[in-house]
Amino acid sequence: IIVGQDTDGTVTPIDLGMDWIVSKQKDFLGRRSLFRSDTVRADRKQFVGLLSEDGQTVLDEGAQIIATAEIPEPPVPMLGHVTSSYYSPNLGRPIALALVKQGRSRMGETLYVATATGSTVPVTVANPVFYDPEGKRLDG
Repeated sequence: IIVGQDTDGTVTPIDLGMDWIVSKQKDFLGRRSLFRSDTVRADRKQFVGLLSEDGQTVLDEGAQIIATAEIPEPPVPMLGHVTSSYYSPNLGRPIALALVKQGRSRMGETLYVATATGSTVPVTVANPVFYDPEGKRLDG
């Protein structure tokens, strides 16, 4: 997670799937903000991974994520945006990170990333931990 690129001042640890890092017992700076009505909405953007369905396309960072393969007339309803995108030599394919509305409930769903040329790229919503999600390599 790159602070300032994958996150901004509106993203909470809960949005990132890191609610385990927040104390449930102790008070801390920012605790009140975590429970405001706007930060506990069900439709908030959540941190997810994206895999281009062709296994070749490296997505543009900042590109909008939409629900349909055809780009509708403006205003286009945006579900989220790509925050980081790279080619992974370990996986042999491109990977991307994104903030998507209700992202964790969309795992396995096909969405579309709008390109600068006016086309879309189909992507699958995935776990944002692409390599060794169980942490087996950590323990050798």
